[in-house]
Amino acid sequence: MAGDSVEVTSGGVRLHALEYGRGAGPPIVIVPGITSPAATWEFVSAELARDHHVVCLDVRGRGLSDHPSSGFTLPDYAADVAALVTGLGLDRPSVLGHSMGARIAVAFGALHPELRGPLVVVDPPLTGPGRPPYATPLAAFLDELRASRTGEAAELTRRNFPSWSAEHLALRAAWLPTCDERAVAETYRLFDEEDLFAYWRELAAPLLFVWGSESPAVSESGAREVAAANPRAQIAAVAGAGHMVPWDALPGFLDVVRRFMQEQSSKKEETHGADTAR
Repeated sequence: MAGDSVEVTSGGVRLHALEYGRGAGPPIVIVPGITSPAATWEFVSAELARDHHVVCLDVRGRGLSDHPSSGFTLPDYAADVAALVTGLGLDRPSVLGHSMGARIAVAFGALHPELRGPLVVVDPPLTGPGRPPYATPLAAFLDELRASRTGEAAELTRRNFPSWSAEHLALRAAWLPTCDERAVAETYRLFDEEDLFAYWRELAAPLLFVWGSESPAVSESGAREVAAANPRAQIAAVAGAGHMVPWDALPGFLDVVRRFMQEQSSKKEETHGADTAR
């Protein structure tokens, strides 16, 4: 990995992250999905580190972070992001979360508003009480985890993601065994019990919601519901992308994210200039 390993502690749980581009620009924390350790995000982290200080988290129960027996609610995960931000001394970083990580980013923004900068929420499961279940069944995740222990994960992942490069398939296969089955199953169960929209409605700008135009997790009607639930959010679809947005359409994904980040930087400079003029 090109990133440097860093560690913090959250409630007795040791959290590992990969750090890129220290001193390169404003900080961004990346929070990956349910079976995506930080190493599998290096192709995104390295790109964003061209002009940002990037820290990509191994969410508890994944990668090189501790694998506790409990603590998989959105408030638990949000507290981990808060511990990472304070432990590394990051000043109101942007937080970019994908899938499960997008749900965590939303909860972090609502529960720890004093620590957050801009939020980028990428294709989260829009599940919750009384809502339809997640498009990918739990069995699909568990089958892939079990296959990773027998060396068959690459072939199974290739069937699930036929457009992925051999490099991405091999990297995912190498890191899947670090994903704790208990953490994945408990998190998935809570997809149906925790109300994402209760947190989403509380969020202030700057806020960007990104979804794949061909995603099974966020439909056009789902994106409209998201927009109506929080009119302060910008909404952007990445053409040709499914749920795994950066893997499916990296240039389009980076264009959307960078445009939003540049917009926030410009606004910050304008505000600073106005304050200085006073």
